[in-house]
Amino acid sequence: MRVWPGAPYPLGATWDGSGTNFALFSAAATKVELCLFGADGKETQRIAMPEVTHEVWHAYLPEVRPGQLYGWRVHGPYEPDQGLRFNPNKLLLDPYAKKIVGEVEWNPAVFGYKLGHKDQDLSFSDEDSGPYVPKAEVIDPAFTWTDTRPRRPSHESIIYETHLRGFTMQWPGMPEQRRGTFLGMTDPAVVRYLRDLGVTAVELLPIHAFVQDSHLLEKGLRNYWGYNSIGFFAPNPDYTSDGGVSGVKTFVQVMHENGIEVILDVVYNHTAEGNHLGPTLSFRGIDNTAYYYLTDNRRYYNDFTGTGNALELRHPSVLRMVTDSLRYWVQEMRVDGFRFDLATTLARVNGSYSQYAGFLTAIAQDPVLSKVKMIAEPWDTGMGGYQVGGFPPGWSEWNDKYRDTVRRYWKGDPGQLGELGTRVSGSPDLFNHQGRRPWASVNFITAHDGFTLQDLVSYNEKHNEANGEGGKDGHSNNLSWNHGAEGPTDDPEIKELRARQRRNFLATLLLSQGIPMILAGDERARTQGGNNNAYCQDSEIGWIDWSETKEGDQFLRYVKRLIRLRKEHIVFHRHRFFSGGKIEGTEVQDVRWLRPDGNDMQQADWDNGENRCFGLLLSGEAGQVHLTARGEKETDDTFLILMNASPDAVDYILPQDVASAAPWRQLIDTTVAGGFLAEEDEDAPLAESGQIGPRSLCLFVKRVEEDDEETEEE
Repeated sequence: MRVWPGAPYPLGATWDGSGTNFALFSAAATKVELCLFGADGKETQRIAMPEVTHEVWHAYLPEVRPGQLYGWRVHGPYEPDQGLRFNPNKLLLDPYAKKIVGEVEWNPAVFGYKLGHKDQDLSFSDEDSGPYVPKAEVIDPAFTWTDTRPRRPSHESIIYETHLRGFTMQWPGMPEQRRGTFLGMTDPAVVRYLRDLGVTAVELLPIHAFVQDSHLLEKGLRNYWGYNSIGFFAPNPDYTSDGGVSGVKTFVQVMHENGIEVILDVVYNHTAEGNHLGPTLSFRGIDNTAYYYLTDNRRYYNDFTGTGNALELRHPSVLRMVTDSLRYWVQEMRVDGFRFDLATTLARVNGSYSQYAGFLTAIAQDPVLSKVKMIAEPWDTGMGGYQVGGFPPGWSEWNDKYRDTVRRYWKGDPGQLGELGTRVSGSPDLFNHQGRRPWASVNFITAHDGFTLQDLVSYNEKHNEANGEGGKDGHSNNLSWNHGAEGPTDDPEIKELRARQRRNFLATLLLSQGIPMILAGDERARTQGGNNNAYCQDSEIGWIDWSETKEGDQFLRYVKRLIRLRKEHIVFHRHRFFSGGKIEGTEVQDVRWLRPDGNDMQQADWDNGENRCFGLLLSGEAGQVHLTARGEKETDDTFLILMNASPDAVDYILPQDVASAAPWRQLIDTTVAGGFLAEEDEDAPLAESGQIGPRSLCLFVKRVEEDDEETEEE
């Protein structure tokens, strides 16, 4: 086979229509070999890289075509106490692999040291790992795109967090070979479901190639969530078995054609190689001292993630790999944004979080990445890791303070009103600085990690026995309430109260300022049987059950109408924080906090820890501070949200000192099974006073009248 010098960039394997260029970064290696494999997985040839430029080893092979399997063997010192772990007996996965074939087989050969040796990782293994590790495959990236990206403003976002595999594994009538795949998500019925639901973005749990943990396989379980990445450019093989890389692109294209954005949950904070006793699969054997954040004792790894290691994003080549990966998914795969797992780790400088860390700076100045949606999980397990509100302008953040406050309030905990008012207003105490907007707060009640919405109202305790860890895994402080029985019950009063609480939670979420995120299946009252840590449940526990029930269908209709209501009214997703003062040019406040009697809340009302009922008046004239893309002012109706977490009903009187002369109409009463009081909003009943039921939420509207609209035009 002919071997030409090739070029150091781009990294990875790049087919140009005539041949393939191979390039691998390793600063400390003494020799790098490219290994080619046949379709049967057997090694056919080793080629020493003839050139090294700027710490990149490279060659061009004119005979290599798409479909060729390959891996790397990297030579150098094996001195673990100095951080050096080169071992050419270990076949290494290309960090820039675009397609990965096969899985790790947990043979002792995949470790760089001799398992069971008294010196542990200081010993040296001469066993060949080639037969037991996945291979990279050269790809042809050609795909015919149509430019259908939704390009939706952040304040309009409604995110739907889902697991790609779990969403379609039990979808009725789906061909077996498409279940759990990207192409399964393009099924017309699936697409219609998402479109009709009304969400604007799907956020997929990790779809990068990841490793199945040996300890889970031994228990007959699998890593379901996928927070164990080994390749940052390649989709997980199990998700593409029927469509390869083109299947991913087809999925993105179909979502875009239906107005739905695609956000990826990405894991750049650590890799699947674990701590100093982990396997040698890729980065560890390529250049351990460059890729990993080592301790002062170079044998060991800093661990801010609880997984054994952390990537060293202070190193320019590692930072380049991460930003190259992000750009690849934006430019080549055309995704619309990312949610970063344990994002604080990515922004640590000398161990501490910094808003000016190289990673955050690189994103901010990048002409591609600075224009897509960036969402941080703003914490990790290290010292000073909790950074909610601490990320720079341009970022949104998962807001667990919102989650916890709303859970406490509807559970009936005392002293929650002040905190709740702040959270439903977009959490200005956390995000109203540096020109950030309400959409900096990603609000959620439930997420993949924790109880589903149905389980939140059905269990006081976690029930994770199926995970095989003696029930010790998962959060214990869930702020949940079973309402009188642990788990399923036939008691009609408990079932009704649980359903009401589900309606309360989703109404609160979708009527709050900020970006709402809904956990897939919550709109159908999905349960995991009380399991709040289904990370290893690639089973009916973790998959969505699409069985139709009267209760599930009714709740689905309610959620659809809530989503439509939010999308139709700018006052529920303002582009600016409330000021609490008068709107410029009017005598109207943008927001007012009201007692049930229609009068303004006083400090004593906020300070009363036993007070569990209040109102939030959103003036339609607050829409005037919003401009459309053409600079036109938006107007809206005026809404009043009344919330009562008390076990008792409360009398209310609706305020009359508002701008619109139209009558109040009641749209929502969560004590009613369907939530909404009329099939169409225009038919909602008139309301002036009445009672808000125990543990319930009501929504009232004053329409913009024709005379009001004419005045605005004048």
